[in-house]
Amino acid sequence: MKQNRRTFLAAAAAVAVPLFVPQTVFAADKRVGVALIGVGGQGTYLSRLWRNESRVKILYVADPDNGRAQKVCTDTEKQAGSRPEALTDFRKALDDKSVDAICCATNNHWHALTTIWALQAGKHCYIEKPTSYSLAEGKIMTAAAKKSGLVFQSGTQRRSTSNTNELVDAIKSGSIGEVKLARIVGYRPRKTIGPPGDYPVPKGVDYDLWSGPVPIKPVTRREFHYDWHFQRLYGNGDLGNQCSHRLDIAHWALGLSGFPKTVITYGGRLGYDVEMKNPNYIDAGDTASTSITIYNYGDKTIVCEVRGLESPPYYPVENKVGTMIGIVFYGTDGYGFQAPYGRGNINSVSCICDLKGNLIKEFKSVDASGKTAPTEDAHTRHIANFIDAVIANNPKMVTTDARTGEIQAALAHFGNISYYLGENNKVSKDDLKLAVQKFKSADDNETTLTRMLTHLETSGVDLKRTPLSLGATLNIDTEKEVFAGNEEANKLMARNEYRKGFEL
Repeated sequence: MKQNRRTFLAAAAAVAVPLFVPQTVFAADKRVGVALIGVGGQGTYLSRLWRNESRVKILYVADPDNGRAQKVCTDTEKQAGSRPEALTDFRKALDDKSVDAICCATNNHWHALTTIWALQAGKHCYIEKPTSYSLAEGKIMTAAAKKSGLVFQSGTQRRSTSNTNELVDAIKSGSIGEVKLARIVGYRPRKTIGPPGDYPVPKGVDYDLWSGPVPIKPVTRREFHYDWHFQRLYGNGDLGNQCSHRLDIAHWALGLSGFPKTVITYGGRLGYDVEMKNPNYIDAGDTASTSITIYNYGDKTIVCEVRGLESPPYYPVENKVGTMIGIVFYGTDGYGFQAPYGRGNINSVSCICDLKGNLIKEFKSVDASGKTAPTEDAHTRHIANFIDAVIANNPKMVTTDARTGEIQAALAHFGNISYYLGENNKVSKDDLKLAVQKFKSADDNETTLTRMLTHLETSGVDLKRTPLSLGATLNIDTEKEVFAGNEEANKLMARNEYRKGFEL
């Protein structure tokens, strides 16, 4: 089924989700019936936390890989004393009136359709990040959630950590002065996902259901389950994977609303020929592994740096406080850090420093004993907030609603669209410097570029043989939320084809 941008935007306005009035009062002894949909790495991790929630009863566990579903059912039975039903096709759970809510941790390409079907069945939705696979799907999901009157929680769990909330409050109260720039740092080494090939579908996987709305294609990656993140047919690369949390926090802390005015990305899928000691080596991924995306909001800027090769932390003041997977906020009187390097669990500590990098105040998520809380506390609180809203039948109670999740994912989509449009626009270092100098930003664009070039060359990347790609400059109509004067970019707002039986 061919879909274009206009079709999708029209669908967003009139999406077929019936108004549904869910049960408004839960009996004192009734637990919220939940179906877990998608139990890969993140889904399996979340399943343990759902089991810990005393107000929840897990009724179904669904995954196209039946072995994964059965394992989570076994673990649930051991802990909770009752065994959920394992499903390959989650639609059976949607037909069960005892299911009140779903938790979706499927592959990105399934998020929208899972949401629409669940809302149509009258189920409250907890959807993992990135909320949507594409811009158009995010808009449809927001419209559907609003029309349904059901509870929708986006899985941006960092908003449920006390340390992050305290950091955002400190920034908004002026503790580090005026803040116009946030730098997201995503320095997470990624080994090659292997050469492209024709690999077998793992035993026990229903590949038809796994593919869902996506046309069935040969498996070209070595590791079937996780590495779909780095193939654009299914995933959104590390910009949508690991950086989506930080994009959300940066947007929130800077007090921004809606979409940026202009966006540009440059980068490439680089360094795997060096890793494999083979200049002709090609990796099976087709998303950028190293990139810089600049989001211009007029008077404020977000910069997102992704590095897939080994890298030292980023320090705004040399050898003081830095970060490897976090955010730096630049104030006129100091710096704010989400997930500062070397200061404990990356999701449990934030801080502010003066302009010399000296620590002013540290914010820690702690448990009742005063011990720094583990990572899962963010997820636990986020799930608890969702259950509170479900029991109260109040969608406004959630920490991150569908629109918040839409924007978070959209920022990643903007960066990817810029890169995809300019993927074949290979440029020299000098031409790249000239291009970034012209792009409006609160950052020193040339210094950021130079730091990236030094990193790549230190890593052994030959930028003459494998040059960087300069993405398209995207101008965004922030009222209509489409790209201005760029039909090629607008075509990438939505998937071009949905498989029969899996149309939105």
